Amino acid sequence: MLSFRPAFFVLLLSTLLLGSCSGYQKLLKSTDVNKKYEAAIQYYEKEDFFKAGTLLEELIPLLRGRPEAEKAQFYFANTNYRQRNYTLAAYYFKTFHDTYPNSDFAQEAYFMHAKSLFKDSPEFQLDQTNTYTALEVIQEFLNRYPESKFRTEVEGMSQELQKKLENKAFLSAKLYYDLRYYQSAVTALTNFQQQYPASAYGEQAAFLKLSAQFDLATESVAEKQLERYNETLAFYQSFIDTFPQSKQLKDAEKMYDNARVAADKLKAADTAAVK
Repeated sequence: MLSFRPAFFVLLLSTLLLGSCSGYQKLLKSTDVNKKYEAAIQYYEKEDFFKAGTLLEELIPLLRGRPEAEKAQFYFANTNYRQRNYTLAAYYFKTFHDTYPNSDFAQEAYFMHAKSLFKDSPEFQLDQTNTYTALEVIQEFLNRYPESKFRTEVEGMSQELQKKLENKAFLSAKLYYDLRYYQSAVTALTNFQQQYPASAYGEQAAFLKLSAQFDLATESVAEKQLERYNETLAFYQSFIDTFPQSKQLKDAEKMYDNARVAADKLKAADTAAVK
């Protein structure tokens, strides 16, 4: 008898699952709105968000004008969020907020709209259009609900997205340097310093800018070398003023010495040419 028990339990489990699926399939085909709504809420509370979402999506147009419509739309938006369908969740939470601006769920819906966009923000190596959109919505939330209980979490999301943009900006600037586009690197690194003056990449950005300017001067045509070596000297002075204890100080000093010698030779040549 014992040898038959595993088979019995498998059969029993299969029967229960089939019964469950059969009941769900019957609900999908049912025209009883009340029964479907009650089942959808039960699935939602059991965190079966796929089944709850499927039923609620069918119910929303049928519940229009009824008190249950508000809750159904909010729950439906959340079923998308809980299934990590963040683009859809952002859309449906925004739709809910616009449809029910005076709802008790309105503030939470706008918060979840922002949070869905935050979750939908890609890795910093990728295009950051969605990140900028998320930041705009986050700021709008803070403007609308300055005293919100969600404020701390929203501010944390904003900081994380800003950090992502900072990483993206630095790596983009550094890429110019790695590809030996030194003039573009200097411009991009200067913009980075201005946009993120307190960045953790500040020292590295300043050193790369100095290095890029030195290499640019070295590889320039003779007519532009003196001006560009003088820029190198100015970048060196800014670097050591800002980061006097830098581990890259010796490399910076070497570039300074070479740039100064080269600039002095160019000045001497110009003076001799005038005579």
